[in-house]
Amino acid sequence: MSTSAARADGRRPDQLRPITFEPNIAPYATGSVLVSYGLTRVICAATIEPNVPTWMKQQKVPGGWLTAEYSMLPYSTLDRKPRDISRGKIDGRTVEIQRLIGRSLRAVIDLQKLGQNTLWLDCDVLQADGGTRTASITGAYVAARLAVQKLLDEKKLADNPLTDSVAAVSAGVFGGRELLDLAYVEDKDAEVDFNIVMTGRGQFVEVQGSGEEATFSQAQLDSLLGLAQKGLKEIAGLQTMFLTRRLLGS
Repeated sequence: MSTSAARADGRRPDQLRPITFEPNIAPYATGSVLVSYGLTRVICAATIEPNVPTWMKQQKVPGGWLTAEYSMLPYSTLDRKPRDISRGKIDGRTVEIQRLIGRSLRAVIDLQKLGQNTLWLDCDVLQADGGTRTASITGAYVAARLAVQKLLDEKKLADNPLTDSVAAVSAGVFGGRELLDLAYVEDKDAEVDFNIVMTGRGQFVEVQGSGEEATFSQAQLDSLLGLAQKGLKEIAGLQTMFLTRRLLGS
């Protein structure tokens, strides 16, 4: 794969968009960040409540729970997106994404160490330019880590329940080229589209991929996974850098 030809936004095919984290965007949450993947911007808030779902109490399941909610604000897209509540139901895409966020974070948390608490992850898209689910997962981990640290500092948790970091990125084929971290102009017309979730130690959590009215070869699959792994290693480094500075107060 050639990595020299620039894309519409000037990036190389194997280059991430600029990724940033802005802390305390939601001060009433236990921990929060505004995560940006280029022009895609998502508020990720983690709130820890001293309670667990009724089903856990009824079944006497020990430990805590983690759950996620995701939404796109009406003004996050070029054409106004109606709120789910105005339609009277949550659309299938929203359900799919919030389940993905929950699965991704549960892969890196020891629910026993969370105690009798529920960790709520709320991801609200302010601006969508492709990759809202991947940005949400990456930002949700950072928000969760900030929230956990607050409880550790307050002696409300004995041990850190997070066992690893987790992040996500897209990769796909657009215009016959294999690209990392697709912006909307690429994502909407991609021939092949993947979303990959991985832990900081390099373990896959989930690989979602499909040909959009196209097929892909084993070689393309391997190449796209390689692109994603490269990008996710960089993203894990950005998460670590941000959290180290934030938690050490530097």
